[in-house]
Amino acid sequence: MASAHIIPLIMAGGSGTRLWPLSRDTMPKQFIGLLDDGLSTFQATLLRVKDASFDKPIVVTNHEFRFVVAEQMQAVGVAGDIVLEPERRDSAAAIAVGALLASSRAGDAICVALAADHIVADVDGFRADCAKAATLAASGLIMTFGIVPTKPATGYGYLEPGGALDVPGASRLTRFVEKPDAKTAQLYVDQGFLWNSGNFVFAAARMIEELDLYAPEVIEGARAALAEAKRDLDFLRLDAASFARAMKVSIDYAVMEKTKHAGVLAASFDWSDVGAWDSIYEVKPKDGDGNVLEGPVVALDTRGTLVRSEDILTTVIGLDDAVVVTTRDAVLVTTKAQAANVKVLVEQMKSDGRREASEHLRIYRPWGWYQRIDLGARFQVKRINVKPGGLLSLQKHFHRAEHWVVVSGTAEVTLDGAVSYIHENESIYLPIGCTHRLANPGKIALELIEVQVGSYTGEDDIVRLEDVYART
Repeated sequence: MASAHIIPLIMAGGSGTRLWPLSRDTMPKQFIGLLDDGLSTFQATLLRVKDASFDKPIVVTNHEFRFVVAEQMQAVGVAGDIVLEPERRDSAAAIAVGALLASSRAGDAICVALAADHIVADVDGFRADCAKAATLAASGLIMTFGIVPTKPATGYGYLEPGGALDVPGASRLTRFVEKPDAKTAQLYVDQGFLWNSGNFVFAAARMIEELDLYAPEVIEGARAALAEAKRDLDFLRLDAASFARAMKVSIDYAVMEKTKHAGVLAASFDWSDVGAWDSIYEVKPKDGDGNVLEGPVVALDTRGTLVRSEDILTTVIGLDDAVVVTTRDAVLVTTKAQAANVKVLVEQMKSDGRREASEHLRIYRPWGWYQRIDLGARFQVKRINVKPGGLLSLQKHFHRAEHWVVVSGTAEVTLDGAVSYIHENESIYLPIGCTHRLANPGKIALELIEVQVGSYTGEDDIVRLEDVYART
């Protein structure tokens, strides 16, 4: 049956290392409340396609982020299909999976493939441009949104428009070019090139044909991964062995640079890929000195600088065109000109075995979150927050005992089969080897302090006996 709506394919599996220390592997930038309204860019992307002209979205993400994705979709009232990648294989594999699923909904499905970490303020303009591009996609073209440059940026790839198409602002796409140096970027701007947004509109059938032609290993891996996919609660979990056969390559390299059906639409809407801290600075409101100051921050004799702190007072004096980002366990100081090199810094820290490169102190789980407060040779102290209705797994530990002190709310504790209720300023002791479970039966968040004592306090000393979230 034909679909009258555009099917959004939202790619939400990236790691966003250039926005470290705020963005890390355990909670990447697309899920963090970077926007002034407190929403994540993923949620803003969902809201852009929450319209009668769009069908329910297909979200492709890493399996580690499945519960964050589901929770953030629910928070903005958007339902859709959530597809779990067992590993990151870049945009070609994600789009291949999305195109196959869209085609199964409708043989003549039109898709818009969107990155989850971009910012677009002009939602009406975005939707209007999607409709224009969809008209051309229905004729067999694979359209990409080109952004009219505001400066000769070196951080973006560029698109060279060719012959004009019937839709105003649309052209054949002559070629893609890589991120240039400053001199070449100015030349591209002077010649009317556009920035490559990395967002596409296409007929699912056309994209599948082009993948079959130019990247058969990608589409074959995607087909096999879908054929062997398993339902896991509300998620579709791709088969790991099959998906691993899909080449790790971007859709630009796999298809767009080779296809004879490429087109480009000069977007009427504003756009930022917030790829690094300098681009975050560009999209944020500035004070009288051109500064972006967020959180507990004091700046003196400072201009053109971004200073962001989560909860630690951060003070700066005499800085120009700099970036300072403070989290609970790490501080970044750089110039805006060097902001793109944060990715290199993170890679170096990972090779050095620095936990802070990949993990936040606060770790999110489907039931809430926990945050380490202190860690010693035979102990660990955590702050635990369980959302209303949250239920941890029934579990036991072989190397540690635990003490729970309730700070607020009511804890329902199952200890070796016996259920008790622990209230504010009360505590309970859980000996080594006991079977236990924590739940929040109330209507407000449950917060407690957990003190672990034993020979080993690592997260892998957990044996899950029952788990409503189907974790192992």
